[in-house]
Amino acid sequence: MRSIAVLLGLLSLSGLAFAWPALAGSAAPDPFLASRGALWGLIASAMFAIGWRLPRDELAQVSRRWPTVLGGTAVQYAAMPTLGYLAARLAGLGPDATVGLILVGCVPGAMASNVLTLMARGNVSYSVSLTTAATVASPLVVPLALRLALGGVSVHFPAVESMRQLALFVVLPVGLGHLLSRSLPSWDRAAGPIASAAANLVILWVIAVVVAANRDRLARLDPRLLAALLAVNAGGYLAGSLGGLALRLDTAMRRALTLEVGMQNAGLGTTIALSLFPDRPAVAIPCALYTFGCMLTGTALACWWGRPDSGPPTPPPP
Repeated sequence: MRSIAVLLGLLSLSGLAFAWPALAGSAAPDPFLASRGALWGLIASAMFAIGWRLPRDELAQVSRRWPTVLGGTAVQYAAMPTLGYLAARLAGLGPDATVGLILVGCVPGAMASNVLTLMARGNVSYSVSLTTAATVASPLVVPLALRLALGGVSVHFPAVESMRQLALFVVLPVGLGHLLSRSLPSWDRAAGPIASAAANLVILWVIAVVVAANRDRLARLDPRLLAALLAVNAGGYLAGSLGGLALRLDTAMRRALTLEVGMQNAGLGTTIALSLFPDRPAVAIPCALYTFGCMLTGTALACWWGRPDSGPPTPPPP
């Protein structure tokens, strides 16, 4: 399955990034650290690929079911930054880890949630609608959520620069990719699989760059950070499930919302962390680790829901 392949690729590439000096020798060029300056360009290419792969009628779907999409997006942006802040405070983490954990909660949902929703027999169209809405809203919501959540943390956060980068490297490429795919329908079938593979590879490379930049810190990882990340992930799934009940969604849509809220676009989070806090690389560690955790738990949850004996989900609305 594609999600398993992504998970294996994540473990392999990040493991290679961690062990590169030992494998290649300390004098050998480090391709991971050498590409650090190109991360925003890589993210833009991944977002372009995601936009290319958006279903043609997805924007129409968002407009038709806007109350449930708006409600689900509100659940995500309300729950996850709050969970990140509370988990960091309860675990007694330092400033860098606290900022990174809050950033995990502030970014939009991960594109992997769409694949896992399919595995879980959930409503894929609703999942993609949620990812689309959260990504489009991110230039406004992410800086605001970070500003509010970082109120008690001593750190300078450039909100305007964050808004500019999200609009330029996230929203704009998604829109361009979607428009180009609609303008070139003859290319869509051939380029679609390539776009998906390219997007996944870019996200995996971004995480590997963070691993390479924090080899020493990862070797002496604080177990409190791992516990806090697990709490945020589990709390996100719970918030998504309860939010689905509050919105009176059917089973298939609740599964989509649960996975969407619990699985964050930590690849984007790592790029934001490295860009906005260049002198504090440890801020990116929670984002990189969250990618491992949410892929593991999300895949397990999707496989559980996708069991033949789990009962058929309620059919999605027309």
